[in-house]
Amino acid sequence: MGRPFHINKDVCALFVIDMQKYFCDDDGGAYVPGADILKTKIKRLINVFVNANQPIIFTRHIDTPGSLMEKWWSENLKEDDPQSGITKDFDVARGEVFIKDQYDAFLNTDLESKLKKKGVKQVVICGVLTNLCCESTARSAFMRGFEVYFITDGTATYTKDMHDATLLNLKYGFATLLTNDEVIKTMT
Repeated sequence: MGRPFHINKDVCALFVIDMQKYFCDDDGGAYVPGADILKTKIKRLINVFVNANQPIIFTRHIDTPGSLMEKWWSENLKEDDPQSGITKDFDVARGEVFIKDQYDAFLNTDLESKLKKKGVKQVVICGVLTNLCCESTARSAFMRGFEVYFITDGTATYTKDMHDATLLNLKYGFATLLTNDEVIKTMT
């Protein structure tokens, strides 16, 4: 099913979701297989967005004490935990870091208002985990009126089934699926 949506590099922001040491470094508490390949792909995207002078949003997930998220997961990521930081592979000074305490990067943050003030109408989503924070943020962005572009080979999770289920659902009702190379070609 084709959609009449195309990236407009003048109104587009890049979301780099939860590329934290906890998920992306070999010694991380919840290491995602393939994170090293993912880092390389995302670095290329970041460079393209920097060159296009478009916003880059890094999210950093932190569990709030007493929250449902803390109750759901037996391991909790606290703000002062060194593993909660964005992996050293990325220069966060090239964008803006948003701390979130839910899967959805918009919930309980001022992300939406900051994007709208910058004239952003489209978001490109990459990062981890495909089926939790990336998917939740994609759905939320769509519901807030942003066109969503979801990077099929720029997101990762623990199993192929989880990854593919997210892609199937997002393609049906929330996002245009693109590869890393397709986004780069469009933005340059």
